[in-house]
Amino acid sequence: MPTVTIMPSGKTVDAAEGATLLQIIMSSGEEINHKCEGKAQCGSCHIYVHEGRKGISKIAREENERLDTIVGIGSKSRLACQAKILGTENVKIELLGFASGL
Repeated sequence: MPTVTIMPSGKTVDAAEGATLLQIIMSSGEEINHKCEGKAQCGSCHIYVHEGRKGISKIAREENERLDTIVGIGSKSRLACQAKILGTENVKIELLGFASGL
């Protein structure tokens, strides 16, 4: 089973195939904004994926359109509610500051 390491805390948790990064973050006890309940409508769960990008699903059109509206996005940007674990490799993510997706 792959793992997800959540920065900046360094917490590492097991990640079930098909689970979203948002589900994994929340089940780990870490706090993350998620105003639209995982529908890619708000961008508040914006995170950076530092390692293991091939271990998560590709960016879909809806997520890409939402990311385009966020200040401070980069090549490592994803919405935690849309990125699903593929089960192929470990993933390392960074939770961003307050209201990063606004």
